[in-house]
Amino acid sequence: MPELRHYTVIGAGALGGFYGCRLQRVGHRVSFLVRSDYIHVRQHGWRVDSKDGDFTLPTVDIYRTAEELPPADAVIIGLKTTENHQLPQLLRTSMKPDGVALVLQNGIGIEEKVAEIVGRDRVIGGCCFLCCNKIGPGHIHHLDYGTIGMGELTHDGKPAPISERLQSIANDFIRAGIHIELTDDLRLARWKKLVWNIPFNGLSVLLKAETNEIVGDPDLEQVVRNLMAEIVRAAAADGRTIDQAFVEQMIAYTKVMTPYRTSMRVDYDQGRPLEIEAIFHATLQIAESLGVDLPLVESLYRELAFIDRKMRG
Repeated sequence: MPELRHYTVIGAGALGGFYGCRLQRVGHRVSFLVRSDYIHVRQHGWRVDSKDGDFTLPTVDIYRTAEELPPADAVIIGLKTTENHQLPQLLRTSMKPDGVALVLQNGIGIEEKVAEIVGRDRVIGGCCFLCCNKIGPGHIHHLDYGTIGMGELTHDGKPAPISERLQSIANDFIRAGIHIELTDDLRLARWKKLVWNIPFNGLSVLLKAETNEIVGDPDLEQVVRNLMAEIVRAAAADGRTIDQAFVEQMIAYTKVMTPYRTSMRVDYDQGRPLEIEAIFHATLQIAESLGVDLPLVESLYRELAFIDRKMRG
């Protein structure tokens, strides 16, 4: 049996903490960069309440600073994109020379920014469809789903065959009980994630509503559909086809999922900066470069930008 891969989690919030804990549970060495929860997690470990079964990890390998982190085979980036200015320092010593960065963040174009630090051949992207919140120090609540759409950043940005490295990392997550959908087109996976992220993250903040309230109202469901249609149009201009069946699937999944406060709504409720640049502004910039107008997305972005500025004083 090959030696288990060593993972490091940078950004051990709800998402990074959840996936890191699942990997440790099946035997991987997982190092966590933990700041606000450091003392609690060092003393008590992690607690995960999950629809798939609750568990605890009493002993964990945690660090408070990037300089302390041992070099890992794979670094899971679970930071909010609003903290990406820290990545050059965080990634400088935390990856082995042949290690990879697994970017599990929201937005589009983010893998390219990580590639500027570590090189394009060392970047894998993951689009997570996960309902998960951090409800206390070292305490994660997994409500629903958990799938990761995973693909590699290619040198030309075009689709490429699934590599042995990508399949191997995917297998680690599969053994940890995570459903993985491998893709040969990471760019398409990013567009598909935006189909859900833009309407539900944005409207959840603007309307102070949970997912069930948004899809449970016929008028709001139509707003969601109109926003999704704009993303589909922008993706098509970028050479990526998203069919109507996928849109219907996203609506259907949201209607049956456990009522959920989106990650952007949680950030808003806790007074943290909103991830509007990586999710909304980057999308608008790409659309503009392709000659596509997204009036509904732009309106939502500008409203959220006002809320974000006001919240931060």
